[in-house]
Amino acid sequence: MNEPTSSAAAPVVRLIEEFYKLPGIGPKSAQRLTYYLLRMPASEAQALAAAILDVKEKISFCSICQNVTDVIPCRICASDQRDRSVICVVEEPLDILAIERTRAYRGLYHVLHGVISPMDGIGPEDLKIEELLQRLRSGAVQEVILATNPNLEGEATAMYLGRILSHLVPRVTRLARGLPMGGDLEYADDVTLTRALEGRQEMRD
Repeated sequence: MNEPTSSAAAPVVRLIEEFYKLPGIGPKSAQRLTYYLLRMPASEAQALAAAILDVKEKISFCSICQNVTDVIPCRICASDQRDRSVICVVEEPLDILAIERTRAYRGLYHVLHGVISPMDGIGPEDLKIEELLQRLRSGAVQEVILATNPNLEGEATAMYLGRILSHLVPRVTRLARGLPMGGDLEYADDVTLTRALEGRQEMRD
């Protein structure tokens, strides 16, 4: 990290360094956030700190779908309004928010918490795949939709899952190509995501 903060007070330097650890935050952004907080009223800063602690203390993973939740099971898994014959597999919890915004999908979800990435040392055993397989062994699920991101790692993960799931469920599908290659679900607009869901295609070996 650059040195312009070397003359700053130790608590300021520490906060800048902590912000810098966050994804997508560079040294300049870390400094701007820190000095913004310094100007913030004490009550607002305390509310922010309390919200961060609240998330760490009260949020956990759903015992069924692995989504982040404050109740077990999560509200989606517990709902009697969802179609339990379909599971949409996503990389991260943020992807669920993106798909839910479309109101085009009423099934259940499963969060992998990552993708297969040999370059980063992440293999299938590091993802929530075994938990997914356990859900499918009951035979109640008729379709699994693979909604990993349309990039190299997402495609590799979808291909891997397609092979192992084809023996467990009658239908394994992949989101249609309405999504741009290299894009992330969480940034896709609602219309594009809706069309990708509606035009999903069968995964074949």
